[in-house]
Order: sequence, then C-alpha cells, then structure tokens
Amino acid sequence: MTIRYISLALLLSLSLTIAAAAGRNNLIKLPTESDGESSEEDSVGTRWAVLVAGSSGYWNYRHQADVCHAYQILKKGGLRDENIIVFMYDDIANNFNNPRPGVVINNPRGEDVYKGVPKDYVGSQVTAKNLYAVLLGNKTGLTGGSGKVIESGPNDHIFIYYTDHGGPGILGMPWGPYIYADELNDVLKKMHAAGSYKSLVFYLEACESGSIFEGILPENLNIYATTASNAEESSWGTYCPGEYPSPPAEYDTCLGDLYSIAWMEDSDIHNLRTETLGQQYHVVKRRTANEDSYYGSHVMEYGDRKLNVADLFIYIGTDPKNDNYTFVEDSSLTTLKPVNQRDADLLHFWHKFRNAPEGSTKKFEAQKQLAEAMSHRAHVDTSVQQIGNLLFGNKNGAEVLKSTRRTGQPVVDDWNCLRSLVRTFEMHCGSLSQYGMKHMRSFANICNAGVNQEKMAEASKQVCTSFPTNPWSSIENGFSA
Repeated sequence: MTIRYISLALLLSLSLTIAAAAGRNNLIKLPTESDGESSEEDSVGTRWAVLVAGSSGYWNYRHQADVCHAYQILKKGGLRDENIIVFMYDDIANNFNNPRPGVVINNPRGEDVYKGVPKDYVGSQVTAKNLYAVLLGNKTGLTGGSGKVIESGPNDHIFIYYTDHGGPGILGMPWGPYIYADELNDVLKKMHAAGSYKSLVFYLEACESGSIFEGILPENLNIYATTASNAEESSWGTYCPGEYPSPPAEYDTCLGDLYSIAWMEDSDIHNLRTETLGQQYHVVKRRTANEDSYYGSHVMEYGDRKLNVADLFIYIGTDPKNDNYTFVEDSSLTTLKPVNQRDADLLHFWHKFRNAPEGSTKKFEAQKQLAEAMSHRAHVDTSVQQIGNLLFGNKNGAEVLKSTRRTGQPVVDDWNCLRSLVRTFEMHCGSLSQYGMKHMRSFANICNAGVNQEKMAEASKQVCTSFPTNPWSSIENGFSA
C-alpha cells in the first residue's frame, strides 16, 4: 500500500513538472495550436497596424491587392480588427473591369485577399489629413471614415505599411494633397514625443521611396523603416500581363508590387517568432534587386537599424500553421519579372485595347485611355522642361532640373517652397498625377536654386497657355499640394 501511494505521488509530481515546463516553453505544437492573444499581448504589448493604399483606378489594382494581402497576414498573425486600420479607395473589388467580382488577388494562384478587410477609410476619406490624424490618435482631426485611430501606449508596437506611386520627397494619395516627407516625419516625431509606442516599423513601397526618410528620419525615435527603392530610382510592379509569372489570362493588370510581394510572401511561409526584421530585410533586398538587373531596385534601411534584431512576431504576429517552419537564411522564392511602377497603367491600357473585340466600345475606350495617358505624360514632361529652360536658360535648364544631392541630404531645403511651386505649376499646367511625381526633384531643385513663387508663376503661365481638361487634370483629381 505504501509503495502504491509513493508511486502515485511521484506520478503526480512528474505530471505537474511536465505541465509547468510545457507552460514555460511550448516548443512542439501542432500547426493549429495557438498560445492565445492575451498572453502574446502581455509579452509584447498591443500590436497596432496602419495599412495604406494610396491610389485609385483599376490600373492601380496591385496597391489595394497589396494592402488586402497585408491585412490577411496580420489577421492570421493574431491582430484584432480593432487594432488594424485600413486606408484604401475600394474601387477595385467590384469594378466592372474585375473579372472576378468581389474578389481581389495578389498572386497568380488567385486566393481571395479581399474578404473580411475592414473599410475604415475609403473613397474621398483616403487623405493625408486623415492618415496623420489616425497616426496621432486625433479623432477630432478626422473627416469621415470609421473613426478608428491609433490609441496606443508606451509599451505597444506599431506597424505601418504604405503602397502606391511616389516621387522624390512625396507619396501619392487618391484625394487631396499628397503626403510630403517633412509632414510625415513630423507626425512620426510627434508620436514619439507623446509616448505612443515602444517601437515602430514602417514598410514603404513607392518610387524614390528612400527620399521619404533620407536625411530626415532621426535614428533616436525607435523607428525602423525599409523602403522599396533608394532616393533616386523607381520601384516595380509584378505579376503583370505578358511577364513571368503572369496573372490568370483574364487579368489585364499587375497583381502586386515587387518589394511588397517579397516581404509578404516571405511572411506567409515562416514562423515569424524565429525570423528577425533584419533577416527579412535581406531576403526582400535580394528578391527586389532581381539579381542586380535593370528590372529591380535597391531596398534600403532607415532610422534605428539596431531594431532589426527584433522578431517580426512583435509587430505582425505569426500564423500558427507556420510554427514548425523556421526561417532559413538561404531560402529563396520565385524570381519575378517586374514592370516599372510608372508604366503599369500603360501596360493595362495596352492589354485592354489588344484583347478587346474589334470595333467594340471596350476597344474604343481602352484606346482613348491610352491616348489620354500618353498625351498627359508628354504635356507634363514638356511643360517642366520648358519652365526649366525659361528659369535657367536652354543650356543649363536640364542640368539644374536633373541634378541630385549627395547621400544623406533631403531632396529640398525648404519644403514650404516645394509645396508652393508644385501648387503654382498645377494651377497653370494641370495635375502632375501619378506619372508627374517623377518631376518632384525638378521642383525641389528649382527651390534650392532660390526661385520664388512669383517667378515660377510667370514661367508656368508663359509655358501653359491653356489648362488641360482630360481626366488627369487637377479639375478631377485635385491639387498635389
């Protein structure tokens, strides 16, 4: 009898020891098992995320597809909808051009990433003003939308992801003024001063996206940022018609962006408790460089780079089904053939035109869209070039407009000057639009050369004798500044 009681006591003790050990270190789990949201938040604080697609129009399908995919990663990672704030125009899923109504895909395999995505700020609510208010937790600064803002504290972690067109010192928004680098960085500084986070990660997809932080973002704000390109190059769309891998045959638009696809497809397959920000940065950098070919860009790091040793799990959680898939440094994903961000709309219009039946309304409409886009590009390019020649002479104009500053300097010294010159140009010559953002360096250089608004107005008035009325003009899309 005594031996039996001793055996039962030992068995009970052993069971308690095993249970305690399992509670401390749950190393082996089934893919469907989860630690639970509350314990995760106790260890890392609350995770907050802001996802921004800064474009509109079916030819920009990929940006909203990127954001929808990012939402699915965060949701599978354990973030609650109340802590995920989504900006997207929401004109893609049910667009008459969409071959799968109500469905958005971000890769050729065709999984729907639109289902369940919160519609916090849509249509004309997708503005720089609303974005700043959300980041600052300023509900009174909002115009429309769900009213959700970041309500974080000093122990919380924030993830911001933006995808759209950009230019030197600027990021697009579909409605109203664009996002200027100085204003965005001022918002980030205010968030830090207010104790809004323990650390913040910013992933940024846009042409010349490095210029948003180059020489502007301090290293002491506990912010780690990566960008799709450096301050002087384009970023790239991918999964585009006619390229490899191509989207399903019925699609005539790019499904994703190269940098964005790289970080998200990496996040889709790994246990993010064991992969650091720095490890993902190197994976994304290699894939986005596209074997250092012309068809790629240089992914960059800014801010506090010491934060890149942190696990991705802290910011975006992790999908429990990947718990047994540890990050491997030399893991590789498919090499992609991308398309320059600024040419993706032309590619869409061309494929739409080519595939439409002869003599059809659809073919005529696609031809008209292509012609208007090309005409707008020629108008903007010629106008900026002629203004440069008037201000600096035919010999020096092009050199001044195209000059770049040394690494570590922001694109412009006086950001208010930049905004005023852009607004002046657009009042006389029409909207820069997503394509014209490439000329922001020219306007910055005009400011840096000491040209004031009055001289810019005289030159713009002389070059642009009539105001464009096509769909790309400021009449329809509003001013950039």
